[in-house]
Amino acid sequence: MVDTFLRVPMLPSVSDTCPGAIFEENAVRDDEVFQLAVSDLSLSDDVLHSEKITHSIKLIEPNNPFQAVQEACELMNQGILALVTSTGCASASALQSLTDAMHIPHLYIQRNSEGAPRTACQFTPSPGGQRYTLAARPPVRLNEVMLTLVEELRWQKFVVFYDIDYDIRGLQSFLDQTSRVGVDVALQRVDRNVSKVFSALFSSMKTEELNRYRDTLRRAVLLLSPQAAHTFIQQAVETNLASKDSHWVFVNEEISDTEILELTHSALGRMTVIRQIFPLWRDSSSRCIRQNHRISSLLCDPQEGYLQNLEVSNLYLYDSVLMLANAFYRKLEDRKWHSMASLNCIRKSTKPWNGGWSMLETIQKGNITGLTGIMDFKDGGSNSHVQFEILGSSFSETFGKDIKRLATWDSVQGLNGSLKESRIESGMQGVTVKVVTLLEDPFVMVAENILGQPKRYKGFSIDVLDALAKILGFKYEIYQVSDSKYGTQLPNGSWNGMIGDLISKKADLAVSAITITPERENVEKINIFSLFAPFDLAVWACIAAAILVVAVLIFLLNRLQALRSSANQNAAPGQPTNGVGAGSLNSAIWIVYGAHCEQGGDSLVGSMALRIVMGSWWLFTLIVCSSYTANLAAYLTVSRMDHAIWTFQDLVRQMDVDYGTVRDSAVYDYFRNKGTNPLEQDATYAELWRSISKNNGLNYCVSSPSEGIRKDFGATGEGRPRHLEAEVVASYRPL
Repeated sequence: MVDTFLRVPMLPSVSDTCPGAIFEENAVRDDEVFQLAVSDLSLSDDVLHSEKITHSIKLIEPNNPFQAVQEACELMNQGILALVTSTGCASASALQSLTDAMHIPHLYIQRNSEGAPRTACQFTPSPGGQRYTLAARPPVRLNEVMLTLVEELRWQKFVVFYDIDYDIRGLQSFLDQTSRVGVDVALQRVDRNVSKVFSALFSSMKTEELNRYRDTLRRAVLLLSPQAAHTFIQQAVETNLASKDSHWVFVNEEISDTEILELTHSALGRMTVIRQIFPLWRDSSSRCIRQNHRISSLLCDPQEGYLQNLEVSNLYLYDSVLMLANAFYRKLEDRKWHSMASLNCIRKSTKPWNGGWSMLETIQKGNITGLTGIMDFKDGGSNSHVQFEILGSSFSETFGKDIKRLATWDSVQGLNGSLKESRIESGMQGVTVKVVTLLEDPFVMVAENILGQPKRYKGFSIDVLDALAKILGFKYEIYQVSDSKYGTQLPNGSWNGMIGDLISKKADLAVSAITITPERENVEKINIFSLFAPFDLAVWACIAAAILVVAVLIFLLNRLQALRSSANQNAAPGQPTNGVGAGSLNSAIWIVYGAHCEQGGDSLVGSMALRIVMGSWWLFTLIVCSSYTANLAAYLTVSRMDHAIWTFQDLVRQMDVDYGTVRDSAVYDYFRNKGTNPLEQDATYAELWRSISKNNGLNYCVSSPSEGIRKDFGATGEGRPRHLEAEVVASYRPL
């Protein structure tokens, strides 16, 4: 317990300007910052002029409400004008009841429990509705920020890992709102022994269940302390439960820049961090000045190491002292000072302080600009001014994995920025795209480069990329993949090569002679609408227009025939007598569309003109369907070159040509999967793989396509192709 008294002569009408303070013993910086605030006020004549603050500080054990009340009663017995506390929820609730009963203004700063994210404290309703406790630290707004982030990212399913010290009741509103929009949220508590959590998973789950759990971990929110989150991520990576395509969101108001970098570099996939920030004072000359009040350089100069070690609660504690000093000054200026009498909490006959409500109103009407920005209590007795920043991991070829600001969120404007990933369908005007490539003639080649400038590339794929960039209006930065591989799936489920860079968000686009395989389709964005591929968009538009034009023509001819027949036979006007089914425009469209799909329609017996139109339409339909079938067949089939080896069976049966492919390529993976699959009925693939994989692929396989071409047409002069390659690449080799 520490008691500090500073008493100097004051105005005759003022007995004491004495606030009391209660802090937890483990909060080392609270005592220091409080005394720094009092010291700064004593050196500043613009706040209290000649008056000086006399203060008294008490230290209590964490989460000990009884001791908190006991120390507060001792302070009231000495005589205080206000109480400033920085404790947990249990002690704060007890102090709230006491200060409400004694009418003592109470400025409360909530502390984090063991570094875990905060949850709102549950206070009991005050008798008579007069509440003397003011929340100097803003209410918890993490739920609102998380909800905005989930909506922006369009997550439909994720898991929330929360600290053992985190009060799960704080997530209730978040869970209610996510359930309303159909988002599936799972909860899992993380004990202090993080490794025990993962060992329990492996002991209780089968392999299939672990694979499903690994898939669930692709989207996760971490409501943990920075130390626990770092250990959690390391354990997930070491146990192979984290994947490169994962996206984890760490949520905590208090995390330093160093801790953010540690989390980002330890994570295998994408990392997003939400933390509280305070407005920066850009002008260095006025950085330590707030409303003519000079702040100690320890607390306002970023170059001072002391500032980096402070907690958020320390900053709000400093501003709370400044807020009280501002209220004391206005009370002195208005000549409405109420002397503080000694209060005895134990004695039942003790009456509350009669000047408490007046002092509380003075505090609530004031506002100051301090270390945390603007502070006031106009929002129901709480300081509502709070701002968060949302940081995301990024990758650059120069600096590797890094962190950058994506957006900010504040209590007034909400989200400022966008968390949505750049998509072509959302518009790419002005977007800079990171492109990963692999040198492969003639698709991607190195152009003539100028010393000191970035590498330039040329080739068929680069031409396509340039055309897309010109049409869509985006810019691109291109780099070569580090391991010189297209991408194959490793035994632990991750990918290397260009596919690995795409999954880990190092690159947005891969450009090279990359082959589409079923395995790659599971992780790449490869979409081909084969149904519409045979015809161009303009052809489809003309067909649709032709259906409408012919339908209108048939409708008009049918109406003219009906009018002529009714006139000749004295029938009711407008009623057809010879045709059926085409009396309305809808029926005419249906008949034309049915004929186009070769399904027929209603019976149509009409005039010669009507028959000529329908006959012409049938001929047109026949030509269109024949052309469509031919184009679709050409699109879906692969032409074969005329040489002695037509099939894989021919390749296995012959003995003259040795064959191999590029190691770790799509073709290599294809033969390995087919050749080692015990359920594969065709034994040809097993024979092919046996030949390709001789000596672990070192006999006939090559490390790059260019090496394979050199072997195909090497010094032997035989010119016999023995290098298996994707058809789309091999077809350009003669060029």
